[in-house]
Amino acid sequence: MLWPYKTPGIPDDLFERFPGIPLSKREVRLLLISALRLKQDSVVWDIGAGTGTIPVEVGLLCPKSQIIAVERDEDVVNLIRRNCDRFGVQNVKILAGQAPECLNQLEPLPDRICLEGGRPIKEILTEVWQRLKPEGRLVATASNLENLYLISEGLAALQARNIEVVQGGVNRLETKGLYQTLAAVDPIFILSGEKF
Repeated sequence: MLWPYKTPGIPDDLFERFPGIPLSKREVRLLLISALRLKQDSVVWDIGAGTGTIPVEVGLLCPKSQIIAVERDEDVVNLIRRNCDRFGVQNVKILAGQAPECLNQLEPLPDRICLEGGRPIKEILTEVWQRLKPEGRLVATASNLENLYLISEGLAALQARNIEVVQGGVNRLETKGLYQTLAAVDPIFILSGEKF
């Protein structure tokens, strides 16, 4: 078994990857999962699932939950499937589709949404919010100031409650030649809000 633990935080190098396909770094995943405030039987939509790290982590953490991972590229969908298989995760359904157009195909409706990308981000945010169940939570990531502004403006316009914005800045110890140095993991903003 690749990850025999009950805690999240799978090392990045245990996931199969494609060059150029985003992977949420381990420390960022921990913040995202914490912000989702999962229940054992949550229905989670991961929009822009990339490598599939969030569906894998959530699937292992909450095996009674239902996770739907959405990614637009068929090769990346297959990558997510392989990563789920690597870790023995069986509660993830993967859909090849472009958000927001594909959202009508997703069932059941979510009580948790992880929005990890897509364009136009504000339109996708609005569309997924309409499908989010009352008392549900949405967590979104922004790696640039433009998306930070669009997502936070979108959450305010949707009258999300308990909005939180966290900037994650993590350094990892790396060996470079004879020396060990601290290297920064790309900083990211994590925004969350609740629907009432």
